[in-house]
Amino acid sequence: MASADADMRIHEEEESLRPGRRQPPPSPCLIQYYQATEVMPEEKVLLHDLMQKQPAVLGCLQVVSGVMSVGVGLLFAVTQDMQQSFLTLFRVSHLTGALYICAGLVTNLLFKYPSLLAVSFVLNCGCIIVGVIGAILISVDVALWKTDNEPFMRMEVLQLCVLGLEVFLSAVLCFWFVKEKPPKSTERST
Repeated sequence: MASADADMRIHEEEESLRPGRRQPPPSPCLIQYYQATEVMPEEKVLLHDLMQKQPAVLGCLQVVSGVMSVGVGLLFAVTQDMQQSFLTLFRVSHLTGALYICAGLVTNLLFKYPSLLAVSFVLNCGCIIVGVIGAILISVDVALWKTDNEPFMRMEVLQLCVLGLEVFLSAVLCFWFVKEKPPKSTERST
C-alpha cells in the first residue's frame, strides 16, 4: 500500500499583488449557505382535493355512456314507429346522451380550467333531472310491455340500466363538487 507525506495545508501567496491580478479572498474564507429549519408545505393548486379523486375518470364514463345512449336512440329511431314507445316519442336517448356527453367533456376540462366547476355542477344537476325523467318514461314503457315487442323492450331495459349508471355518476360528481370549497378570490383588500 502506497502512502505519501504531502503537506495538505492551504498556502497563501506572500507576493505583493501585481496590477491586473485579482485580490485573494480574505482569510479565513467563510462559506455561507441556507439551511431550512422547518419544512414548508407545498402550495396546493386550485381544486387540489377534487383532482385527487380524479373526476376526469367519471367524466370519461359519462361520455362513453352518453355515446351509447345516442346509439340506442338512433337504433330506436330507425326501427320503431314514433308512437310505439315513450323512449322514441320523446327522444329520451338522444337528449340524455347529448347532455351526458357535454357534462363529461366539461368535467374532463376541470383539470385545465378550474373555473368550470360551477358549469360542470349545473350540467350534472341537469343530467340528474333529465335522467330521472327519462327513467320514469322508460319505466312506463316497460310496465306496458307487449309480447310482440320483446327485442325492443330488452333494449329499453338496457337503456334504463345505462340511465341508472349515468344518474349515479352525476350524483357522485355533484356530491364531490358540493364538498369542494369554492376558489378564494385573488383580490387584495386595501
